[in-house]
Amino acid sequence: MMMGATLCALLCVSCGPRNSASAPAFPMADPNAAPVVSVTAATRQLVPQDAVYSATVQANAVNNIAPLASGRIQKLNVEVGDFVSAGQVLAEMDRVQLDQTELRLRNDETELARVKQLLAEGGVSQSDYEALELAFKVSKSSYDNLLENTILRAPVGGVVSARNYDRGDLFSMGQPIYTVQQITPVKLLIPISETDYTRVKRGDKVSLTADALPGKTFTGSIVRLYPTMDAATHTFNAEVRVANTDRELRPGMYARATVDFGARESIVVPDAAVLKQQGSGQRNVFVLQPDNTAELRLVSVGRHVGASYEILSGLEEGEQVLTGGHTSLKAGDKVEVRQ
Repeated sequence: MMMGATLCALLCVSCGPRNSASAPAFPMADPNAAPVVSVTAATRQLVPQDAVYSATVQANAVNNIAPLASGRIQKLNVEVGDFVSAGQVLAEMDRVQLDQTELRLRNDETELARVKQLLAEGGVSQSDYEALELAFKVSKSSYDNLLENTILRAPVGGVVSARNYDRGDLFSMGQPIYTVQQITPVKLLIPISETDYTRVKRGDKVSLTADALPGKTFTGSIVRLYPTMDAATHTFNAEVRVANTDRELRPGMYARATVDFGARESIVVPDAAVLKQQGSGQRNVFVLQPDNTAELRLVSVGRHVGASYEILSGLEEGEQVLTGGHTSLKAGDKVEVRQ
């Protein structure tokens, strides 16, 4: 009985209230404490003003080679992929009409020389001579026109990109016989934002890379600025010409063109300081005030260079911007600066 009473007493003691002094201590964070933040001063730096644009390589000129009239194709001298020089004979049409016109021209030339001699001796009138001279000029013009449309030459140097007929075919004013594309140089049309309208000019240098030619960079320049803007995209075209002397760039290649607009001195802050407002394109930063409150400031951003943003308006040099611990802050919150 004595042992039972003792066990009961012990159980009663163990079931009683614990002594608060013996409980382990877990310090709780003060919910009213100011959040700890990092700050950085806004600085003024030279910011490169370059921009990258996507474009497609184009031939500098595309010539479709065909005669003015239907006719039988007698010769085809080049194939697709051949490089041709300006003036090279590409194809020859049936020569029957050309030969007849050449014979008439030679007869008119001989007759004109004979009458000219008679005019000097007083054997014919001036009006008779002028009539023969006019007939000779007409024959010469007809012959030159037929020659140009019978012996087909390349107007520019380039590469043959299409051949649509075979030897002996009858050309019937449909597709051209050949297409020749000039690829030394090549050109690109890059859509430049209207915000850069006053900064771009003819002669500006452009560096170019092509996905099909990894590791290679080409240099060109802006040769023409188009006078109108696209109302939908608010861009205007700048024509870039690249020498392409090695013929590595080919029409149709996808390329990226980097235009160098120089550099300007601007306010710069780390990109971690710039917050994008949800549902809009606005950008904000928190600026530390002398009383350690965070002021929410609307800013206009420019270039994103490395890990920094160019600030076009809304900040002054030397102002302290929050760069850490500020994502959940509200305007006017008290903060503690991390030392």
